[in-house]
Amino acid sequence: ENVIIPTKMELSNYPNPFNPETTIYFNLTTEFTESTELIIYNLKGQKIRQYSILNNQSSIIWNGKDMNKESVSSGIYLYKLKVKGKIIATKKCLLLK
Repeated sequence: ENVIIPTKMELSNYPNPFNPETTIYFNLTTEFTESTELIIYNLKGQKIRQYSILNNQSSIIWNGKDMNKESVSSGIYLYKLKVKGKIIATKKCLLLK
Protein backbone atom coordinates (compact mmCIF):
# COMPACT_ATOMS: atom_id res chain seq x y z
CA GLU A 1 0.00 0.00 0.00
CA ASN A 2 1.36 3.41 -0.93
CA VAL A 3 1.43 6.14 1.68
CA ILE A 4 0.74 9.61 0.32
CA ILE A 5 3.07 12.14 1.88
CA PRO A 6 1.90 15.74 1.78
CA THR A 7 4.03 18.00 -0.41
CA LYS A 8 3.89 20.70 2.25
CA MET A 9 3.16 20.25 5.93
CA GLU A 10 3.26 22.64 8.85
CA LEU A 11 3.32 21.54 12.48
CA SER A 12 3.76 23.85 15.48
CA ASN A 13 2.37 24.70 18.89
CA TYR A 14 1.63 27.93 20.73
CA PRO A 15 2.37 28.96 23.37
CA ASN A 16 5.67 27.15 23.85
CA PRO A 17 6.63 26.85 26.69
CA PHE A 18 3.07 26.39 27.95
CA ASN A 19 1.02 26.08 31.12
CA PRO A 20 -1.66 24.78 31.45
CA GLU A 21 -2.44 24.15 27.76
CA THR A 22 -1.08 24.58 24.26
CA THR A 23 -2.65 24.54 20.83
CA ILE A 24 -0.96 22.27 18.31
CA TYR A 25 -1.46 23.51 14.75
CA PHE A 26 -1.05 21.43 11.63
CA ASN A 27 -1.68 22.14 7.98
CA LEU A 28 -1.69 19.37 5.42
CA THR A 29 -1.91 20.23 1.75
CA THR A 30 -3.48 16.86 0.97
CA GLU A 31 -6.80 15.97 2.58
CA PHE A 32 -6.73 12.83 4.67
CA THR A 33 -10.04 11.29 5.59
CA GLU A 34 -8.71 8.36 7.57
CA SER A 35 -5.83 7.20 9.74
CA THR A 36 -4.40 10.61 10.65
CA GLU A 37 -3.31 10.98 14.27
CA LEU A 38 -1.43 13.32 16.56
CA ILE A 39 0.43 11.46 19.29
CA ILE A 40 2.21 13.01 22.29
CA TYR A 41 5.13 11.20 23.93
CA ASN A 42 7.36 11.88 26.92
CA LEU A 43 11.14 11.72 26.50
CA LYS A 44 11.12 8.07 27.64
CA GLY A 45 9.11 7.27 24.51
CA GLN A 46 5.92 6.52 26.45
CA LYS A 47 2.68 7.51 24.73
CA ILE A 48 0.99 10.23 26.79
CA ARG A 49 -1.98 11.19 24.64
CA GLN A 50 -3.37 10.33 21.23
CA TYR A 51 -5.84 12.25 19.06
CA SER A 52 -7.57 11.20 15.86
CA ILE A 53 -7.59 14.06 13.38
CA LEU A 54 -10.81 14.69 11.53
CA ASN A 55 -10.97 15.91 7.94
CA ASN A 56 -10.48 19.70 7.68
CA GLN A 57 -9.32 19.89 11.31
CA SER A 58 -6.31 22.21 11.70
CA SER A 59 -5.54 22.27 15.43
CA ILE A 60 -5.83 20.37 18.70
CA ILE A 61 -5.68 21.80 22.21
CA TRP A 62 -3.59 19.69 24.59
CA ASN A 63 -4.44 20.42 28.21
CA GLY A 64 -1.26 18.88 29.64
CA LYS A 65 -3.06 15.70 30.71
CA ASP A 66 -2.46 12.09 29.80
CA MET A 67 -4.95 9.49 28.55
CA ASN A 68 -6.13 8.92 32.15
CA LYS A 69 -6.89 12.66 32.54
CA GLU A 70 -3.98 13.01 34.98
CA SER A 71 -1.79 16.12 34.77
CA VAL A 72 1.66 15.33 33.44
CA SER A 73 4.84 16.68 35.02
CA SER A 74 6.89 19.60 33.77
CA GLY A 75 9.25 18.74 30.97
CA ILE A 76 9.80 18.32 27.25
CA TYR A 77 7.23 16.38 25.23
CA LEU A 78 7.36 15.25 21.61
CA TYR A 79 4.32 15.44 19.41
CA LYS A 80 4.19 13.46 16.19
CA LEU A 81 1.87 13.64 13.22
CA LYS A 82 1.14 10.19 11.83
CA VAL A 83 -0.60 9.48 8.51
CA LYS A 84 -1.60 5.90 7.69
CA GLY A 85 0.87 4.54 10.25
CA LYS A 86 3.84 6.62 9.06
CA ILE A 87 5.23 9.47 11.16
CA ILE A 88 5.59 12.46 8.86
CA ALA A 89 6.63 15.15 11.38
CA THR A 90 7.89 15.46 14.95
CA LYS A 91 8.16 18.60 17.10
CA LYS A 92 8.93 19.43 20.74
CA CYS A 93 6.98 21.38 23.33
CA LEU A 94 7.82 22.36 26.90
CA LEU A 95 5.40 22.24 29.83
CA LEU A 96 6.52 24.55 32.65
CA LYS A 97 4.64 24.54 35.94
